[in-house]
Amino acid sequence: MKNKKAIIITLLILIIIAIIIGVIIYLNTPKENAQQVFTKYISLINEKKYEELYSNLSAESKNNISEEDFVTRNKNIYEGIDAINIKVQVQNEEKQGKTSKITYNETMSTSAGDISFDNTVNLVIEDKEYKINWSSSMIFPELRDTDKVRVSTIESKRGEILDRNGNKLAENGSISSIGIVPGKLSENKEQDIQKISELTGVSVDYINNQLLQSWVTDDTFVPIKKVSTSETNLKEQLLQISGIQINSTNARVYPLGNEAAHLIGYVQTINAEELEQNAGKGYSSTSLIGKAGLEAAYEDRLRGIDGTEIYIQDAQGNKLKTLAKQDKKDGEDIKITIDSTLQKEVYEQMKNDKGLWIIMEPTTGEILTAVSTPTYDSNDFVLGLSTDKWNQLNNDTSKPLYNRFLQRYCPGSTFKPITAAIGLTTGKITTDTTVSYSGKSWQKDSSWGNYNVTTLTAYNGPKNVANALLYSDNIFFAQTALQIGKEQLTENLKNIGFGESLDFPLTLAQSQYSSSEDGQISTEIKLADTGYGQGDLLVNPIHMASIYSSFANGGNMVRPYIEYNEGKAEYYKQNVFTQQAAETVKNDLIQVVENPSGTAHDMQIQGLTIAGKTGTAELKTSSEDTESGTLGWFNCFTVGRSQGDLLMIGMVENTQNNADGGSHYIISKMKAILQ
Repeated sequence: MKNKKAIIITLLILIIIAIIIGVIIYLNTPKENAQQVFTKYISLINEKKYEELYSNLSAESKNNISEEDFVTRNKNIYEGIDAINIKVQVQNEEKQGKTSKITYNETMSTSAGDISFDNTVNLVIEDKEYKINWSSSMIFPELRDTDKVRVSTIESKRGEILDRNGNKLAENGSISSIGIVPGKLSENKEQDIQKISELTGVSVDYINNQLLQSWVTDDTFVPIKKVSTSETNLKEQLLQISGIQINSTNARVYPLGNEAAHLIGYVQTINAEELEQNAGKGYSSTSLIGKAGLEAAYEDRLRGIDGTEIYIQDAQGNKLKTLAKQDKKDGEDIKITIDSTLQKEVYEQMKNDKGLWIIMEPTTGEILTAVSTPTYDSNDFVLGLSTDKWNQLNNDTSKPLYNRFLQRYCPGSTFKPITAAIGLTTGKITTDTTVSYSGKSWQKDSSWGNYNVTTLTAYNGPKNVANALLYSDNIFFAQTALQIGKEQLTENLKNIGFGESLDFPLTLAQSQYSSSEDGQISTEIKLADTGYGQGDLLVNPIHMASIYSSFANGGNMVRPYIEYNEGKAEYYKQNVFTQQAAETVKNDLIQVVENPSGTAHDMQIQGLTIAGKTGTAELKTSSEDTESGTLGWFNCFTVGRSQGDLLMIGMVENTQNNADGGSHYIISKMKAILQ
């Protein structure tokens, strides 16, 4: 009995001792293990939280370097080489007492390419937490506290964008940098700065803030504003003020600033998000990158890759080790199909309107002009937009930053030739087919309720396809769409590229025939409206140019393109219409211009054969809507023009109050170009 008691007492004592030991171990075990602390440390580097990094250092490390020096050293090195996506893979961990030694592999992307190395770090337990024994070798194994990390750069050239004749549309030119040398300002410093502000449009506060920067001395050139080299009058006035200095600096220049802004786009300094997205491609925090237009679309080919070397240098200036090196590579020049002379002429015609104008060579698909108005000046983004200018562009109700030729719109009556071609190709109508109705209003039957299809012009003669195009008869094409039927019409629309993304450097909105979730033309009325270009129809103008090219190419749609290719042609869609149907529509569209009764007779030019179709698209949301306005369209192509045929798609917005009517307003502009 006594032995039993002794055994129980002994066991209880052992349990109590074990519990006490367990509690002591628990209370002295760090909340995070060494690998967790180290991984967190690397995450903070990626997040550029250098102050938080310092809190992870051991007491010994903190004695060796102050927080200010630590933050400065890490920030200067990591950000100086544009280090991102820093990753570590732990290979081994050795524990000895309160110390843990971690062996790891580290990789990072930099402005000179990827860097990879093996390294070790010691962590020590202090106050129940693992702390890092830090030295500069944690940044790079060979880096000593007295060494520096240097970046050497050889600047590359960005490729230029040229028009079909070799004229530059985006070039590596120069601009003028206006600045102040503080020590050379006159005694009336405030008066001088006020005058500089008035002439440049830069605020007095901004100028004074620039002059107060820590790096500024009496002899420092302090940049205030960049201007075009052509601003001679402004520069002459500024140079009369004491302290003003004007330097020439390399920059991207756009000779057709306003005229081709939406097409060419612009470059600006890369931002942090773009730098991360393009990691490993040789970009640095000072790199330029295409932000819009062809500058962005062809970025990978246009951009040059700077020659960059990242190396360790000792206190005496000796190069100790190259960490990463990238050779210089200049960007590629890109020649496009645009005719800059024609582009400027079209812009002059459209500059006061909200609209678009595409000119394409109908047999090759070469885009000769692509104009969207109103517009902006690409050079402004290179020179630097003031906050007021940026707000002005963004808040302008006419949307100068909006690229209209990339969008899709209701085509109105310009769609009728397409309905005619589908009807003739499918055999649902022939050139002899006529419809019957009286007056200018029609509905299929009473199931349509109060809805009627209306047309503008009553005319004598048979209501056949030729007269329906000549007089732009809505009712004929509504009945033709019903005759074709929903299934066959949608099948043929898909066959000509509706619902497809057209292969083009700039992203074009897909043309659509339905806005329903199921992608179907939802009602019989919508089907009828589709026939004459209303309903849910939306068409991209460049896609429309391709469709119209089929009337000039025997039923084949040419593929529109903008990178110069010696006039070579490729069909986007073949045999979308029968050759006979395409020829019939072409001849009927010629009569729309040449016949005195044709809706586009004012487009007739002596000695030139033109096939064309007018169109007015109603944008009303209801019969009571008087504010949404209309679009005025004119689509046309020349036939047998000695200088080469042209196909033109033009649209002007808000034509409801235009005395000439929308189509006729743009006809006058197109006529001026062809004459």
